[in-house]
Amino acid sequence: MRNLSGVRPDPMDHSRFTVDPWRLVETDVDQGDIGLSETLFAVANGYLGMRGNPEEGRPSFAHGTFVNGFHETWPIKHAEHAFGFAKTGQTLVNAPDAKVLKLYIDDEPLTFGSADLESYERVLDFRDGVLRRSLIWRTPSGKRVLIESTRMVSMAQRHLAVLSLEVTLLNGSAPVVVSSQILNRQDGRDEYHMRETAMGAGVDPRKASAFDERVLLPRMHYATDPRMLLGFECAQSGMTIAVAADHRVTTPDPYEVVHRAEDDLAKTVFRVDATEGNTLRVEKVIAYHTSNSVPVRELADRCDRTLDRAARYSVADFHAEQRAWFEGFWRASDVEILGADQSTELTALQQAIRFNLFSLAQATARVDGLGVPAKGVTGSGYEGHYFWDTEIYVVPFLTYTQPDVARNVLHFRSVMLPHARQRAHEMAQKGALYPWRTINGEEASAYYAAGTAQMHINADIAYALMKYVHASGDVGFLVREGIEILVETSRMWADLGFWRHYKGADEFHIHGVTGPDEYTTVVNNNLFTNVMARFNLEQSVDAVNLIREQFPAEFQRIAARLDLTDDEVAEWSRCAEGMRIPFDEGLGIHPQDDSFLDREVWDLSATPDTLRPLLLHYHPLVIYRFQVLKQADVVLALFLQGDRFSLEEKRADFEYYDPITTGDSTLSAVVQSIVAAEVGYHQVAFQYFLDALYVDLMNLHGNTVDGMHIASTGGVWSALVFGFMGMRDHGARLSFDPRLPVQWPGLRARVRWRAARMLLELTQDRLQISVEDGSDEPVPLLVRGTAYSVKRGEPIVVPLADQGPRIDGRIQLHPQVGGTRPDGSTITAAVPHPVPHIDGQVDGGEVPVFDTDHHP
Repeated sequence: MRNLSGVRPDPMDHSRFTVDPWRLVETDVDQGDIGLSETLFAVANGYLGMRGNPEEGRPSFAHGTFVNGFHETWPIKHAEHAFGFAKTGQTLVNAPDAKVLKLYIDDEPLTFGSADLESYERVLDFRDGVLRRSLIWRTPSGKRVLIESTRMVSMAQRHLAVLSLEVTLLNGSAPVVVSSQILNRQDGRDEYHMRETAMGAGVDPRKASAFDERVLLPRMHYATDPRMLLGFECAQSGMTIAVAADHRVTTPDPYEVVHRAEDDLAKTVFRVDATEGNTLRVEKVIAYHTSNSVPVRELADRCDRTLDRAARYSVADFHAEQRAWFEGFWRASDVEILGADQSTELTALQQAIRFNLFSLAQATARVDGLGVPAKGVTGSGYEGHYFWDTEIYVVPFLTYTQPDVARNVLHFRSVMLPHARQRAHEMAQKGALYPWRTINGEEASAYYAAGTAQMHINADIAYALMKYVHASGDVGFLVREGIEILVETSRMWADLGFWRHYKGADEFHIHGVTGPDEYTTVVNNNLFTNVMARFNLEQSVDAVNLIREQFPAEFQRIAARLDLTDDEVAEWSRCAEGMRIPFDEGLGIHPQDDSFLDREVWDLSATPDTLRPLLLHYHPLVIYRFQVLKQADVVLALFLQGDRFSLEEKRADFEYYDPITTGDSTLSAVVQSIVAAEVGYHQVAFQYFLDALYVDLMNLHGNTVDGMHIASTGGVWSALVFGFMGMRDHGARLSFDPRLPVQWPGLRARVRWRAARMLLELTQDRLQISVEDGSDEPVPLLVRGTAYSVKRGEPIVVPLADQGPRIDGRIQLHPQVGGTRPDGSTITAAVPHPVPHIDGQVDGGEVPVFDTDHHP
């Protein structure tokens, strides 16, 4: 078993973070983890994201305002170039920062870290997505000042952000200055005009990007009453952006306004002769617009339209609109621990669950045809790229709770198809091959072994597509867009693989690929890849037949456009039926690939924590020589294609792979939790769930400063619904086999199936399913193999004799050794020892820290 963190059910510091089922509440400022808190208190809507930096600008670890897809390109320089290597890097740009509202009292700036704060509270409310802060500052001159602020990125209005600041002198009178700014931090200076800290104290400008030259080229700027604007064009990608802000000021005291604008800074300054007891209120309404091609002048016009429309409403109106949006979100998506209000420990877990679900909303709600970056829009980690994480970890949540958003995300993959066709051509393959990591559709992974070789991304997209179609019943999307994805990905598999007479049978083999586990690369017949490719091929055949039968006219057009023949479809069926699925009779397990068992086992139980994660302490070739996993691979296949494996096979595979899975990736714990629950290791399942639940709240992987781990937040939902609720939909048939943790009285969740939104209520002795709204048509389903039908007004209650098999304790920490390979040799375990430096440091001990989920 990997080195589980041992996270307690209630691990957070409640002297600083209050337990609240609906809010993340901070009651003290800790300068030691400002980067973490900037991520946790970010506000976003999937298109626009603002990190939780203070309005005053300082102190900050990493400033960030990000717009999904707004990126710069740069040529990837390979030390040794080869044909087909990725050529163009893509990096998310730090967009102009419009959240700055600097405050001066008696010409003294409010700066956290040095300010004397009598009280402080910062609250991120999951019910309305508004970040609120309240504090009392005792100034150097002895003034006591009440300062209250709000920050919101609108879910209802994609391009809009709304800020407010209230300042009240509690004793005495003083001059008050509020400097509202739009600031280009990417190329310019910070709010104190210092270049070296423009991006934040934790960002080294020498390492921030691959850019030697200016990124954002000034194209427009102005500051007037009441509006100011900056507009830029990216130097290489040609993308454009315009950011504009309006202001409203209310105060009974006299004040004056000063405007200023230059290339990288626009600001509006309010100078107030404030008197004791009077409140100065500044409201700032901001619009962000971006484009791949249109000029900044057009984007400025769009900002004008957005702000002119917003001017008709108050901040209170926007907050009410936001609360209404979230009410709908929680009606469709909330997952509740029953009895949480009776226990502080359960309330803390409920808080953490809702934080993860809230983060999913912030990452996906308004992607509107874009992808979902691995960090959402809360940080610059992974350079803002889209990965397979979206389809396997995020889209399932959307499919069963927010199907319209799921369709938007899948539509993005349809738009990307021409690039995928071009990439397949570069790789000498037919059909389409989706890029491993990308923003604009081009492959951006410079390390092919753990990047481009992960061709399973094709099948992952097909998997998410067909799960959406089956769950939503949206056959129209399949006909319009989905079928083209299925046809082109199936063509790639049929061309990539080959037939081989193997052990008396003809098998379809796929060689030279990498599975989800990036510690084992470029192998033959990776089990996950083959199992998922088989599903891809089978679903393509079924979809072609469905469209042929139910939409004959559309089928004729599709077949003509794609040059699709019956022989080709029949070939896909043969490839799927003959797909090689590795299995070792001696060990009774599915090897991860054809040569996986030939390797020596890495003994993680004897590997010190100082050598974790492995990729930061060992050369990749050292890791590749061992049986050791970065993340679940075979075990992920057991979950996604669970109807193709018996419970006994799943248990044997889980017991073999768990001790050699490091969990160096945040993508692993949720999958191990789900499969552990299914095979009976309920305590292991619960511990893995906690590891996933707190991966960002407790910064368990040490890189939450770079943004939220959005795939892990999606996996938390999967662990709850697929793991503990035991929901599956293999064969387009909804089924349940619950595994409720012994610690919990019950669990309540909502899922959508076709037109019906269902409420699931699970306790230790029963499962109740009811239809809350939607269609009056009955929903057929299975509970532990028994067929039921549920419809509106007629809930079903199924008694449960147990929560499935329960095996107490942990799986052995030591890997399974002593088994015999087919050649008669014995499987052994070891730990490679790095060579010490002269200074006594272990080789690799002094390494740069970077994100470990996708990089080799």
